[in-house]
Amino acid sequence: MKAIKVGLLGLGTVGTGVVRIVEGHQEDLQSQVGSPIVIEQVLVQNKSKARSLAIDPGKLTEDPWDIIHNPEIDVIVEVMGGIEQTKGYILEALANGKHIVTANKDLMALHGPEILQKAQQHGCDVLYEASVAGGIPIIRTLIEGFSSDRITKIMGIVNGTTNYILTKMSQEGADYADVLKEAQALGYAEADPTSDVEGLDAARKMTILSTLGFRANVALEDVDVKGISAVSREDIQYAKRLGYEVKLLGIAERQDDYISVSVQPTMVKQSHPIASVNGVFNAVYVYGEAVGETMFYGPGAGELPTATSVVADLVAVVKNLKLGVNGKQELLSYKEKKLKTDEQIAAKYFMLLHVEDRAGVLARITQAFADCEVSLGSVLQQPNSTDHIAEIIIITHDASKASIGKVLQAFGSMEVVKSVKSVYRVEG
Repeated sequence: MKAIKVGLLGLGTVGTGVVRIVEGHQEDLQSQVGSPIVIEQVLVQNKSKARSLAIDPGKLTEDPWDIIHNPEIDVIVEVMGGIEQTKGYILEALANGKHIVTANKDLMALHGPEILQKAQQHGCDVLYEASVAGGIPIIRTLIEGFSSDRITKIMGIVNGTTNYILTKMSQEGADYADVLKEAQALGYAEADPTSDVEGLDAARKMTILSTLGFRANVALEDVDVKGISAVSREDIQYAKRLGYEVKLLGIAERQDDYISVSVQPTMVKQSHPIASVNGVFNAVYVYGEAVGETMFYGPGAGELPTATSVVADLVAVVKNLKLGVNGKQELLSYKEKKLKTDEQIAAKYFMLLHVEDRAGVLARITQAFADCEVSLGSVLQQPNSTDHIAEIIIITHDASKASIGKVLQAFGSMEVVKSVKSVYRVEG
């Protein structure tokens, strides 16, 4: 049995997990693929660095081209991160006939179509399960499990950092800034948390999921993105009183071949399964025309959960290699991308308004909604601690994004509306 030799680009958290699984599960892996799988070379930044993992120093290199141009290596596993430079390494590896397994969401969100096209030209596999939801096998599910169905909606919690923050704010009544500091101290959030808390990380993942689910080349700039930095403790308390939880959701929808993709804080009905996904866990809810509603839940990050997805892709590549079908899986998008306009994007909305507390104000507020053809589901008015100010809480029926924009514009010119404190999409 000829060994399948692997080059590993990166020996950080995930790379270490990959080595642990490949070496520790060798008997199981051989039984699945019929050959030993060997980590032949590993790219590191510093060969002299002390590591928690015992590894043959002779396998370490600080030069990526040693691996890319090594004729003995069959598969390259990329877990080093980076975008433009890493893209160059992967394209060159594909040109050398090497199959690729990557966990790089940034790379695949920005350059996925180009990389997959290059792979097809050279008869190579490029698999990237770990790029979206860590240990949750959502990409393989979209490609294979839903191959006979037509996906109409993908809705997910795909960023553990923001879900941890919102969970702590909900369960403990804590402020955003305090929980963010705690998340940074625990290692859940980076020193610069912008990518997570402003929704950019989730947007990249939704780019990948919507491209696969709808088979159209969705670009990162097609995703409407809003993060959680403006979510207040009061917003979450109001949501809970009304029977909702606030979650940062990625939402991709298709109707009549027109699609929309967004990432935004969303009020989710507490009875909806995704509302109970707490802490750093991820969940992806998929709607299919035939199957109906399904949910996939699990750890979205971490050494071994993410490495599990990476090694599962590695096994898939080796199986294809044994069958002689590498590069045959049709992952390229074939549908024309048609994006919904604001008039076509419809949802329920929550609004919290601060208005003058006097007669006739509520009638003027509701008339503004009627003038913009927005129907109201519920309206609640209550005094505020500030003198002569009342709070009006509104949840609409389904309304277009354009109509909601008109309502907000109308409020901007009404002297009785002191501020629009919060606006959230509502699901469930």
